[in-house]
Amino acid sequence: MDFLQNNLIYVIPLLGLVGILVMAVKSAWVNKQDAGDANMKELAGYIADGAMAFLKAEWKILGIFAVLAAALLAYSGTVTEVNGKEIHSSWIISISFIIGAVFSATAGYIGMKSATKANVRTTQAARTSLKQALKVSFTGGTVMGLGVAGLAVLGLGGLFIVFLKYFNVISANSNEMRTAIEVLTGFSLGAESIALFARVGGGIYTKAADVGADLVGKVEAGIPEDDVRNPATIADNVGDNVGDVAGMGADLFGSYVATILATMVLGQEIEVTDSFGGMSPILLPMVICGLGIIASIIGTWFVTIKDEKSNVQNALNLGNWSSIIITAVASFVLVKWMLPENLSLRGYEFSSINVFYAIIVGLVVGAIMSIVTEYYTAMGKGPVNSIIQQSSTGHATNIIAGLSVGMKSTVIPILVLAGGIMSSYYFAGLYGVAIAAAGMMATTAMQLAIDAFGPIADNAGGIAEMSQLPPEVRERTDNLDAVGNTTAATGKGFAIASAALTSLALFAAFVGIAGISAIDIYKAPVLAGLFVGGMIPFVFSALCIQAVGKAAMDMVQEVRRQFREIPGIMEYKAKPEYEKCVAISTQASIREMLLPGAIALITPVIVGFIFGPEVLGGLLAGVTVSGVLMGIFQSNAGGAWDNAKKSFEKGVEINGEMYYKKSEPHKASVTGDTVGDPFKDTSGPSMNILIKLMSIVSLVIAPYISITAEPTTSSLHQIGKHEIAAKKNGCCGVKSSCLMEKQ
Repeated sequence: MDFLQNNLIYVIPLLGLVGILVMAVKSAWVNKQDAGDANMKELAGYIADGAMAFLKAEWKILGIFAVLAAALLAYSGTVTEVNGKEIHSSWIISISFIIGAVFSATAGYIGMKSATKANVRTTQAARTSLKQALKVSFTGGTVMGLGVAGLAVLGLGGLFIVFLKYFNVISANSNEMRTAIEVLTGFSLGAESIALFARVGGGIYTKAADVGADLVGKVEAGIPEDDVRNPATIADNVGDNVGDVAGMGADLFGSYVATILATMVLGQEIEVTDSFGGMSPILLPMVICGLGIIASIIGTWFVTIKDEKSNVQNALNLGNWSSIIITAVASFVLVKWMLPENLSLRGYEFSSINVFYAIIVGLVVGAIMSIVTEYYTAMGKGPVNSIIQQSSTGHATNIIAGLSVGMKSTVIPILVLAGGIMSSYYFAGLYGVAIAAAGMMATTAMQLAIDAFGPIADNAGGIAEMSQLPPEVRERTDNLDAVGNTTAATGKGFAIASAALTSLALFAAFVGIAGISAIDIYKAPVLAGLFVGGMIPFVFSALCIQAVGKAAMDMVQEVRRQFREIPGIMEYKAKPEYEKCVAISTQASIREMLLPGAIALITPVIVGFIFGPEVLGGLLAGVTVSGVLMGIFQSNAGGAWDNAKKSFEKGVEINGEMYYKKSEPHKASVTGDTVGDPFKDTSGPSMNILIKLMSIVSLVIAPYISITAEPTTSSLHQIGKHEIAAKKNGCCGVKSSCLMEKQ
């Protein structure tokens, strides 16, 4: 046990390495599976080539951004003092940033590569049984989940060890430790920056292709969704990989890293006497997430079914709950072993067992968010049925119903989040909120495996349709795809919940580093910042949706041109020019992702340096609240519209009459799904990255805009009042740390 205590910090990156090794084994297994006949391989090749072409084009732009951002960070790291206040940073933060960006891009690449290998193999497996098709598709998703979690833990844990050595850290509460953690924030900033562009760019790509394919293919030409005659169908399937797989992988990689980092920043403020050199509150989130990888690996063993009639959703739920329960048990053991009995952060005292309770709160919040999201987006449930019923009276009432479902779906998640924040704070103060987010994110490997399974199944169905395989094959892939739609929606719900808790933890860390004890909304500039922050998610969403609309128009015109100018497409005598549709989506997504990304990165810098940390705090509060609401609303509305449309494929009963595909209510549902596409796959899921990225940028610049040691006349008046209040509470009123605690 003494050996483990002395070397625990080295175990952390090893846990990440275990995840990567298991990922490699599962990836090799997927690659060994049968990829089908020559036609299937050719179609899958188009999809894989299109996805790789997009990533290469995106990486060229992001490479330029990363170099420029790293140069700015390197310069900022050379600043040692601002207005008489010492800055704890280093030019090494630029290297940390680059590594975070590379790891984030790699996480997305691993997921996309796995998905494009697994999709056609899932189609081939569906020719034999539903059980085998689930095994291939879920294993493909597992590769992504373990790759993301493994890289995050390996990167954070490994860099932390390097920085401890490089900065010669000898004490957990030293300036050297502050410098090490400040430099480590560069890793998170790099990860979140790439995640934003990957998610926004991938979302624009996938929905431009999807909307274009639907409007011309299904509505105008009356051909199936994934018909090989539709020129946009390859671009549509490529989009599933670059948006829902690569984008989601980079997204949750960023969330994972930001959550751990925020907890470490707050943990560094806690002075403890333990067996880990006072570092137990700093190490705990990394160890929990590392063991969460092991729990997720065990959870994957439970995802299996017996026969064609088995419930796929139940199998996925069993794996998810297994990993959550194992993580909870492991967390109890870790907390009791690592933490001392009593701890204190900024004057808030709590016990080690209360830290465990906060972790449980995080796990419960994540689980409830998934359950609620499933209810609002799953086929056969009340919300989706309400959209189906209102499709009978036309396109407008379908839209009204979907908007209503999306708005109502914010109520329970927000109440759950509010309860989770209050409960975790009650148990362990701000550290409790942060460690609750870490507990929620601990099973990211499993959450991502379930999430990535959806796009793989969707692609498998598309390949089955394009290859004109027997109906029973498409029935099996449709079974998986329907569940995949729900798991994709629950994944987005999980991501936005984790983003809310992570942003609050980052916000608390920002407040501490910026030297402010409160954010007073009675001050006009702060209130103005609050309103501007609340507006940003709306502008961000508008730009994303507008980008999809522009690109979709180009796609529609190209598909119409090919139908008009290339004779024989509809008779299967001529092959469509798939590559031109792929190029349209690629060019549009790269072009249109830049402005939304710039808003997220530049706004905190401008507000912070011009108006100061308190106004920036108001801005962050506004962005967080508005962004969480917009994210839940858009993701759930889009998911509900999608499954309402899919319900017509098996037939739905409206006022005692059955309706199927190509009926008038079905056409109305296609319109609703088209409106919901950018909601659920572009702007909605981008909200969680927006709020986290702005918080991380604020955390990075906090030392440079912090309240200085030279108080102004107005601040002297405030300090005088604080001294009086502090002295009444038995404090000397002299030391700033004492004042902070009493506030």
